[in-house]
Amino acid sequence: MRKRVFGCIVVLCFATVVSGGCAKKDMVKTEEQVPAVQAAPPAAATPESGRSSLSKERTPGAVTGEPIAETPTREAAVKQETGKEAVTGQAPAALQNELQKIYFNFDSADLSQESRSALSQNAELLTKQTALSLRIEGNCDERGSDEYNLALGERRAKAARDYLVNLGVQPERLSVISYGEEKPVDPGHDEAAWAKNRRDEFVIIK
Repeated sequence: MRKRVFGCIVVLCFATVVSGGCAKKDMVKTEEQVPAVQAAPPAAATPESGRSSLSKERTPGAVTGEPIAETPTREAAVKQETGKEAVTGQAPAALQNELQKIYFNFDSADLSQESRSALSQNAELLTKQTALSLRIEGNCDERGSDEYNLALGERRAKAARDYLVNLGVQPERLSVISYGEEKPVDPGHDEAAWAKNRRDEFVIIK
């Protein structure tokens, strides 16, 4: 009787062990049925990837919220240059053409009525163009010695300067020089050529 009871217990234990093993196998199989492919979570942005994205966003041509510095155009530069010219009113080359020469009689530094009229127009121009300075160049014809003509040319230049100063031009804006007979405008040797060479010229130097 005891042997039968013992045998039944052994059989029950064996059956329990076998059933437990099968259950474990089923659990393993159930766990293995989980899909092997899973969606990978988004990778966290590293400092390098952050810099890369910023550089892509700020590439030339990209639309960003940041203000874009404007490059000065040629038109703006022209306007600035025009504004500078407006200070003096005209370009120096145009002003130079407006300055009138004056002429003298033979062996004289006296101002004729025509010379005074021309100097008045020059003074009016200088009054408007206060940034300009002039060099007054005295000249003579070929007659007379070099020394005499240099002195005569200087007297002619100073006569024009003094007249301009009397008309209101600041003396520090005027300088004088004599070329004597060294710079004739007409190389002829007659009265017509000599009359052209006895002159004062006015040159813008500033």
